[in-house]
This record gives sequence, structure tokens and C-alpha cells, in this order.
Amino acid sequence: MTSSPSIRLGLDIGGTFTDVALEVGERRFTAKTLTTSAAPEEGVLAALRSVIEAARIAPGQVQLIIHGTTLATNAVIERKGAKTALLTTEGFRDVVEIRHENRFEQYDVNIDLPPPLVPRRLRFPVRERIDAQGRALVPLDAASLARAIDALDAAQVEAVAIGFLHSFTDPKHERRTAAAVARRLPHVAVTLSSDVSPEMREYERFSTACANAYIQPLMGRYLTGLERELKGAGFVCPLLLMTSGGGVTTVETAIRFPVRLIESGPAAGAIFAGAIARQNGLDQVLSFDMGGTTAKICLIDKGAPQTARVLEVARVYRFLKGSGLPLRIPVIEMVEIGAGGGSIARLDALKCIAVGPDSAGSMPGPVCYGQGGEKPTVTDADVVLGRIDPKKFSGGRIALDARGAERAIADHIGAPLALSAAHAALGISEMVDENMANAARVHAIESGKDLRARTLIAFGGAAPLHAARVAQKLGIRRALIPANAGVGSAVGLLRAPVAYEIVRGRLIRLSAFDPAAANRLIAEMRAEAEAVVRQGAPHAELVEQRSAFMRYHGQGHEIAVMLPVRDFSAADRASLGALFEAAYRRLYSRSIPGVDVEILSWVVSLSAPARGCLAAAATERPSAPKPIARHAVFDAEAGDFVETPVYWRADLAPGTRIRGPALIAEDETSTVVGPQFEARIDRFGYIELNAYEAENP
Repeated sequence: MTSSPSIRLGLDIGGTFTDVALEVGERRFTAKTLTTSAAPEEGVLAALRSVIEAARIAPGQVQLIIHGTTLATNAVIERKGAKTALLTTEGFRDVVEIRHENRFEQYDVNIDLPPPLVPRRLRFPVRERIDAQGRALVPLDAASLARAIDALDAAQVEAVAIGFLHSFTDPKHERRTAAAVARRLPHVAVTLSSDVSPEMREYERFSTACANAYIQPLMGRYLTGLERELKGAGFVCPLLLMTSGGGVTTVETAIRFPVRLIESGPAAGAIFAGAIARQNGLDQVLSFDMGGTTAKICLIDKGAPQTARVLEVARVYRFLKGSGLPLRIPVIEMVEIGAGGGSIARLDALKCIAVGPDSAGSMPGPVCYGQGGEKPTVTDADVVLGRIDPKKFSGGRIALDARGAERAIADHIGAPLALSAAHAALGISEMVDENMANAARVHAIESGKDLRARTLIAFGGAAPLHAARVAQKLGIRRALIPANAGVGSAVGLLRAPVAYEIVRGRLIRLSAFDPAAANRLIAEMRAEAEAVVRQGAPHAELVEQRSAFMRYHGQGHEIAVMLPVRDFSAADRASLGALFEAAYRRLYSRSIPGVDVEILSWVVSLSAPARGCLAAAATERPSAPKPIARHAVFDAEAGDFVETPVYWRADLAPGTRIRGPALIAEDETSTVVGPQFEARIDRFGYIELNAYEAENP
């Protein structure tokens, strides 16, 4: 008797498109629909119905749905969260406004700082004080707390963040305060900084707690409503959520800590690229995810994306580091810029072409969508340049208005610069490609890594259109466009493990290392993480990873150091010091002898093995395919349109080679094979672009 195949569904809601990937055993069905921003569940259900019908299964047969969304991110960026208050230690209500007292733009006398999510009038002091060792210097004052709760009631807030000084060492005052708020105002959502970010540095901790409280009511309503809609449509399986750190978690945990969903969609893309890298044995990869609203770039080494502990959102100075709100959460480290297919092009004050960061989104969308858009976008430029066949876009489901796109580019860009529409479109394309390439260069330099030896893995609806040119600009000679690249993040959701990470701030100097205390702390953290993971993977064998953030005594910043997964003993005083010094030398090429080392934070991560498979390998047989059509594509070197063969990706067998220029079309995207590249279909059915000229324009 054969067992029924596993049926799992990945659902990714982006700023422009909603992507769905359904896997029935080894078969995969995908769909891409415009995001219905006012009611995201409408676009979701439409996409789900599409893949369910294609697979010829009933909704009740789906065993698991994994969801990634930009809703939390957009709520923070657009300031559309709940009316939120902050209860904090008396004398510290302005921590979220004072920030670090530094200037991220040194010479701008009119600098704009990002306004806190909680205005001053909704930040209420409470008399209490715990010191850095966890001792109560000032007991929690009942009268002061009662006055603060009266103020919350009078302000009619929907959510409250509680952030007391040094609460990460002992959360008792925050917990007593939360209990008092719950008794008096049971309808108000409460976030504790000691729960959401139990680490030192009060500004980051308070900022994270405020962000969590700010989006908690919105995400709670959305997730409970989505569960209800899915059940109403016949989907009775569990729903899991993608986190910013690359794992998936339960709806209950996501509602409690929605701040961990801030980068869930982009994280799924990085997981997808990591899986492709491992499948192809690629140790050094640059992940390039370009959708309708943004482009995401991530460095992946040995199949694992870079990770970080702090994420900045809602930057007021475009993408200038330091100008946003810091969130201290586990996150896959990547650079994200406003360079998507819907990014709007304009002329700046110097009459130079500028692209993004604002986007036309899904409504009205690019001009070529014919939904009322008036400003030219990157997608409009791609249509004018002939890179997108209007008849085959989105499998023919969306008819593109090529004349409208040409008219918008000519009016807004071409006429003021005395350029033809085609040359103006080329300027838009070159500018967005340079923006993405420059972001990748800066990210690599900041990480101390070289891009030239890496393979570019391109996915997202717009990335295959721009991959060859971005690779040229970066000096990368090989790019890979996987199967289902247009919905790569949705496929990545199905590659992500059920996982959860716990962090605890506990300062311990190695000269006074207490192995018993460290073992007790890690055991508590592991138990807390396992309680979350078991909700989504009740019987799986779990993989544990441990790390610590360490520094030399007297330093202001720390580095991550991987720790062994075992009980510590007195001998680990020396071994932990050796691990730190090795990590320090890798980063800074030196160590500092004779200085004590201290651990600031401890990290425990538990994960269940990821399920699902990627494309199976097939035998490569050289073949010369026939194009399905010819299409006029603008050639930058010739300065004119050139008749270019168009191939349908599903018709190309492994081993096929196509020399550029060429277009390879599919339902969800198209791959531009530049004149300096040759396309090869590898054994997995992926498009491999290889540069055959040494020059790097």
C-alpha cells in the first residue's frame, strides 16, 4: 500500500504580488496574483483557488500552510499600527527619542530623526528601579503605577509597551505592571521588553517593545481573520508563519511576537537561495531577490545566509544606516532597497534619472497594467525595451498596455531630456541596475567579502530580467535562475524549518565563569524554545545551536561566537576564551592579550529538519531548441531594437544551450540572456547564465 503524498502550501504576500507555491509530493503548482492591499485575504484566496484547481485536489487535502507577509513591515513604515503607549522607569521616558545621541548624517544641519512610534504624550513614567545586577533599588510604587494606568485609560490606547531599566536582569517589575494593566484594561494588548528583547541597551530594547506593541492588534486581527477565512474555504490544516530569522512558528507565537515577522517574506527568499546553493554545491552565493516593490540582496556562504541581531526599519533618509528604528530580533542579514518592478522613475532637481524608493504597488501599479497608473516604473521600462512580451506576461492573464508605458516614459523622462522613449527606458533600467549593484558592493565591503567569485542566484518576478546586467556590473560571471524563480519566496517558505531562537542577556566574565549557572540558564532557554517548536513539530528530532555575544572587557560592541552543544565545566573558561579569540582574529586579524573576556548575551536556537525537495536531477543532452517567436528587444550597444529569439522555458530540456541575446519566457517572469552571456539548462532545469567575454562593462 502506497502512502499519500505530502501536500504543503507556501503563501507569500508582497507589496505588489501575492505568490503561492503548492507541492503535492514532488509536483509543484504555482500562482502569482496582484496583492489586494485593502483586503489581503481576497488576493490570497484567489491565488489558493488557482493552484488547488490546477492540482485537482480539495482544500481539505492540504496538510500545512506556511505564510510570509509584509503586513507588519508596512504597518511600521506607513505608521498604520495601533495607538500605543509606553510605561517606563521614571526619568527615562525620552530614551526612544534621545536614541544614541549621534548623527547618522554628520553635516546635515536640518537632519530629520525618525519619530518614535510612541509620541511623548503617550509615554508615562512609573516609579521603580532595578540595577544592572538585578537588585531592586526602588520598589515598584503602587500609587505611581495606578496613575500611569489611569492615564492609559484616559488616552484610550489599544496597546502598551512596558520597558523598565535593566528589566532583562530581573523582569519582576515589568510582569507585575503587566498584570495590573491586564486587570484594569483587559482589552489592551501588552508587550514586555523583557519578553521581546531581554538584552542590554535600553534604546534598542524599548524600540523593539514599542514596535511589537504597535503592530500586535493589527497582526492579531489579521492572523485570526486569515485562519477563519481559510477554514471557511475548506483549509483545515495548521497555519505556520515565517519569521525574520529564517524559521517558521505558530500563529499563537506570531500574535504574541509579531515584531519577529517584520522581514518574513525576504527571509523566505534567502532560505530559497540557500537551498539552491546547497543543492548545487555552491559555497559562495549572492542572493538577488527583485520583486514588484523592493530588491533584496543577501550573502550566502556554504548554504547558510548571514544572520544578525539588529534590524532597522522605516529609515527616513532613504536607505541610510542609522536613520531608522532599530529592532533587536533574530534576522537574516540582507540589504533591501526600493528597486522593484513597480519602483517609480522621475527626474531629480539636476534632471538626472532617479528610481524609487516609492513604488506604484499593485494599485494602481505600473502604467502598463492599465489600472490607472500614470507615473513610469521599472516594469514600464522593461516593456518598452522589449524585455517583456505583453502577450505572455503572467501567462497571458494580465494584458499589458505597451503603448501606455511608452507614452508615460516619453512624457515624464524622454521629452525633458530630449531622448526617445527607448533611450529613456534604457536610462531607467541602467539606473535601477546600478542602484542594486552598488547596494551589493557596499554590503559585501561591510561584510569583508568579495563578490567576484560568487554565483548570483536570481529570483522574484523582476530579477531574471535584470540578473545578467547586475552580474556584469558586479564582475560576476555566473548567474542561476532556478525553476519557479518568479515565486521563489513562496517556494522558500516550504524549505524553512520550524524553528525558534531564545536570547538572554546575562553578563559573565570568563575570569569568574560559573559553569553551573551557565548550564542552568541554557537549560531554561532550551525548554522555552522547545515549547514553541513543539507546537509546529511535535515529534521531530530537533537540532540545537548555541552561540554567545562576547567582547573584551571595556569594549562597546560584541561579536557572535558559536558555542559547543554540551554541558559546560570549569575547563571551558579557557576553551570559551579560545573560541572568542579565534572569531575575533577572523574579523580583525589580531587579538588583544592580557584582557579579560566577557559574555553579554546567550543564544539558543532549536529547529526541526526542513521538509520538501527541490527539482530532481536529470540527464543533460545537448540540443538546439527552436524559438517560439521573435521579439524586438533594445540592444544598448547597437543603440536600436534587434530581432531576438524568444524561447518557452518549459520546452527547454537539460543540456540546452542558447547564446545571447535571447529571451526565455515563462508564466511568472522572463529571463534576459544578454549579448555577453550564454544560457545553459542544467541538470535541475535551472537556467545558468555564463559570461563568455572577459570584459566587465
